[in-house]
Amino acid sequence: MRYGVVRALAAGAVTLGASGLLGACGMAGGNSGQVCTDTKKAFQQYIAQVRSIPAAEPARWRQATEQLAGRVDGLAKQADDDALKKALTTEADRLRAAAPGVGGGDVSQLDAVMKDTPARIGKACA
Repeated sequence: MRYGVVRALAAGAVTLGASGLLGACGMAGGNSGQVCTDTKKAFQQYIAQVRSIPAAEPARWRQATEQLAGRVDGLAKQADDDALKKALTTEADRLRAAAPGVGGGDVSQLDAVMKDTPARIGKACA
């Protein structure tokens, strides 16, 4: 499990770094700049947290993924922009759907989320 999750997180981190999610923060109107910045921080903290959890403790991986989903959902509720709100809500739902698999050692859904999130949220933050 460890290799697959680390690979998924590394791919997600690289993609987050290269995407509009990190680059466009502060560009959108209303409170979108702050929400985008907070979203970027949430994903960075999640990646750091999950990397520190031993592979033999999948319940903690699931818990961290569920916590991120809750945090992203909370940010969606704060967003003034409807497109950003929708993008964050969608990603929170996708993270929640991936969490049970992560807890059981299957990172395929998480991998897909981490690959797609930068484009989805980055577009809304642009």
